[in-house]
Amino acid sequence: MAANQAGIPPRFLRTPEAARFLGLSGRTLEKHRTYGTGPAFRKLGGRVVYALDDLQRWAARGAKISTSDPGAGGVSAAKPQHNGVADVLSHDG
Repeated sequence: MAANQAGIPPRFLRTPEAARFLGLSGRTLEKHRTYGTGPAFRKLGGRVVYALDDLQRWAARGAKISTSDPGAGGVSAAKPQHNGVADVLSHDG
């Protein structure tokens, strides 16, 4: 990012600012953080912050050229990821 090259420290955004930057609700970004599907974040003291570079990198994962473009990856919905282990454990009574 150009600001880093100019000797200015990277800008960190709190959850509401980061959500606005991405065009999401704050609650959706919180869910992504909880489920591990969102952008990288940092905890400074008790505060969650996001670096602009991390937000842009995460959003870029969803870039497509057309509606039929499978792309190299994607941005998942804000829901728990099923890995099989948790599903088995939850059904063990």
